[in-house]
Amino acid sequence: MIRLRILIGLTLWMICPAAARAERTESRVAAKKNVLLICVDDLKPILGCYGDGLAKTPNLDGLAQRGVLFEKAYCNQAVCSPSRNALMCSLRPQSLGIYDLETHFRKTAPDAVTLGEYFQKFGYKTEGMGKIFHVGHGNHDDARTWSVPSFRPKGSNYALPESTEGARSSKNGPRGAAFESADVPDEFYGDGKIATEAVTRLQKASEAPDQPFFMAVGFLKPHLPFVAPKKYWDLIDPTQIQLAKRTTAPEGAPAYAPQFGGELRGYKDMPGQGAIDESTQRTLIHGYYAAASYMDAQVGKVLAELERSGLSQSTIVVLWGDHGWHLGDHGMWCKHTNYEQAARIPLLISAPGKKQGVRTNSLVETVDIYPTLAELAGLPAPEGIDGKSFAAILDNPRQMARDHVIHVYPRNAPGVGQVVGRAVRNDRYRLVEWKKPGASDETAEYELYDYATDPLESKNLAAEQTNVLAEMKKFLAKHPEAKPQWKDPKAADSQNANTSGKPKQDRNAMFERRDANRDGSLTKDEFMQGQPDPEEAPSRFIRFDKDKNGVLSRDEFVQSGK
Repeated sequence: MIRLRILIGLTLWMICPAAARAERTESRVAAKKNVLLICVDDLKPILGCYGDGLAKTPNLDGLAQRGVLFEKAYCNQAVCSPSRNALMCSLRPQSLGIYDLETHFRKTAPDAVTLGEYFQKFGYKTEGMGKIFHVGHGNHDDARTWSVPSFRPKGSNYALPESTEGARSSKNGPRGAAFESADVPDEFYGDGKIATEAVTRLQKASEAPDQPFFMAVGFLKPHLPFVAPKKYWDLIDPTQIQLAKRTTAPEGAPAYAPQFGGELRGYKDMPGQGAIDESTQRTLIHGYYAAASYMDAQVGKVLAELERSGLSQSTIVVLWGDHGWHLGDHGMWCKHTNYEQAARIPLLISAPGKKQGVRTNSLVETVDIYPTLAELAGLPAPEGIDGKSFAAILDNPRQMARDHVIHVYPRNAPGVGQVVGRAVRNDRYRLVEWKKPGASDETAEYELYDYATDPLESKNLAAEQTNVLAEMKKFLAKHPEAKPQWKDPKAADSQNANTSGKPKQDRNAMFERRDANRDGSLTKDEFMQGQPDPEEAPSRFIRFDKDKNGVLSRDEFVQSGK
């Protein structure tokens, strides 16, 4: 009789895979929670679930319905590598002293325990695919974070030959077109390959129910270039595209605080300087939304496999954008600022047993995600980090995790050198303090914006609302002084050891090449021609312009550049 019962049980198991999956799911719910961390490059909150009527993002909208949407989530610096360091290390850029793309976080924090390493300590298999850490510009992955080597897709950025014809040279290699609409399958571009790999990894994970996993999947779009299969361009109605309402920098802001879209202007079909015509602006916005729709479809494939494999009931899912993006507002494109459009990010979290289909106005930072995931997974609170868990918000969305957030961006200020803009944002205001790390407060320049009365940041109110300025400074006083950008001592020693062999620049000849109309002076547009660092060059123009007349004389150009 016992043998018969066993035989019947085995037969039912074999012919009822759905029942088997259900039983595996029940066992997982009682076991450790898995983590699926979805990272998206350059994604601002232009999603249907955030109220954007132009966006076509049904999969992320569906994820929002299964979890909590964070209305006021902010990155810690609006550029890829520092933002991702903040996510994976829970260390702010000003704590690390790393604000650039090139410096690996272990240069200043060799013993940092990354998010992946922390989960490994508790028996998790950690896997990364796509863009998690910033790889490029001399930077690299972090092998210690992963149980197995991370996956990066191979292939071209472009499908059409015309997209690469006449590519423009840049310090980071040739740049083709800023956008492309090609009739190709999803898997042609990198995000399609990343989704396919993630689906395969989830299928394997479902076959090992006793092995908890931490899986990080990093999608590349909508980062430039805005390339996506044509069907995603067709989803967006171009007649509904609206251009930015404000196209000039905030009145009264420091001249170095804005940026001029140098990343975008490196692409072959973009003007190197000056205005971008309205038709091109519309195409760029169209391309950004199309690329976001393409990414959304790839996320959908991953979430569908999570559900199909029975893993969804035991898996914490996070959708995080590394920073925002300027789409012509203030006349700016790309990220690289402390303003709202660059600093605010999308954040969605769906966790077993937590609230669904709700939103919260709690202020949170990227560094807070690390300790939050640890708490949601039932792990001990990590130590030696900057972040603060907001796990309680997933049970009570009205709870407030912070009374303010902080983020930073560096700039080169005329006559000063590199300054760090430390920005604190509460429910209503943003204060930005610009000064050299370690310098006295008397040397600082300030920006203050009131989002209740001026959501477009049209005017710097620091000089007018001194009482508010003083109150916001109290938030800033709670934080340690920012560290300066780390510099390689070996490189500095080598540079100081022998500079005599370097050829001297002929700045008179450089002036002649730039003086297109031969009037004996350089306008800002002429000065910007051929600059290898278009993000920083505008601040040099301001510094070189000694008499502040808006143009550079030959003497100003030659003498200031020595």
